Formats: sequence, C-alpha cells, structure tokens
Amino acid sequence: MEEPPLREEEEEGDEAGPEGALGKSPFQLTSEDVYDISYVMGRELMALGSDPRVTQLQFKIVRVLEMLETLVNEGNLTVEELRMERDNLRKEVEGLRREGPAAGGEELRDVLQERNKLKSQLLVVQEELQCYKSGLIPPREGSGGRREKDALVARASKASRNKEEKTIIRKLFFFRSGKQT
Repeated sequence: MEEPPLREEEEEGDEAGPEGALGKSPFQLTSEDVYDISYVMGRELMALGSDPRVTQLQFKIVRVLEMLETLVNEGNLTVEELRMERDNLRKEVEGLRREGPAAGGEELRDVLQERNKLKSQLLVVQEELQCYKSGLIPPREGSGGRREKDALVARASKASRNKEEKTIIRKLFFFRSGKQT
C-alpha cells in the first residue's frame, strides 16, 4: 500500500516527518515524538482493516505508547532537574570562589595570632627556665597558685630586662671610654 503524502505542517516541523521519531535514540525522544510514533502506527493499523485481532493489537499498542509517553516525560523531567541542580552547584562554586580569598585570609590571620601567642608563652617559659638555672629563682616545692607563678614570671622578666640594660650600659660605657682615649 502506498503511504499518503505528508501534510505541510509536518514537513515544516520535522524534515523526516513522523517516521523520523522511530529512528531516534530512546534517550532523545520527546512527547511529540511519541505522538508521531502513535500517528504512524495508527495509520498502519487502519490500513490493515477491522480484523478483531488488529483491534486487540491496537489497544495493546496504545497502552505501550502511553507507557512510553510517561517514561519520556519522566526522563525529560529528570534531565531538567539535573540541569537545574548543575546550574545551582555552578553558582555555589562561583560564590565559594569569590568568598575563598577572604575566608582564607581570616583563617591565616587566626593561625598567625595563635602562633604568636604560643611563641610569647614559650619565651616567658624559657626566661623562667633560665632564671631557675641561674639561681635567680629558687626551685618551687609543690604546686603554687597563679599569683606565685605571675610573680615568678614578673621577676624573670625584670631580671631579663636588667641583664639587657646592663649589657647596653656596658656597650655604651665601652663606646664612651673608647672615644675618650
């Protein structure tokens, strides 16, 4: 049997016409493609006549096409959801990239402050240890209170400053005496 000529709107919409939908990949099908497939199959069934077996087959084909339409629509929705999620993730990554240097700067500043604090505590402990070694501070017996520790640290700092001042004074004295001679 000869197929009827294609209508003008079918020629404009899709060069391959309704039969072109049958040649597409299942992952590329749209609901319009399912309608085109339905049109082609209905046309061919009508050409077979009104045999009761053809009528039964027609109902089965309609059911399969309805299931295919549902699957295509769900697949298209899933693809659209994935595209939206991808776009949202891209925006989030861009935002994080913009915020990144500022957040990294704060974190670095915090780390440096903590390092400086620990360094100063180490210097105080080293001074205290030096004072113990030199005998300026007698070794403690038992655990003293906070005031005792603060007093020891203050004495250690004062001793260290005095030692520094004496060294500076000696240098100045040596410098002056060298000038006078």
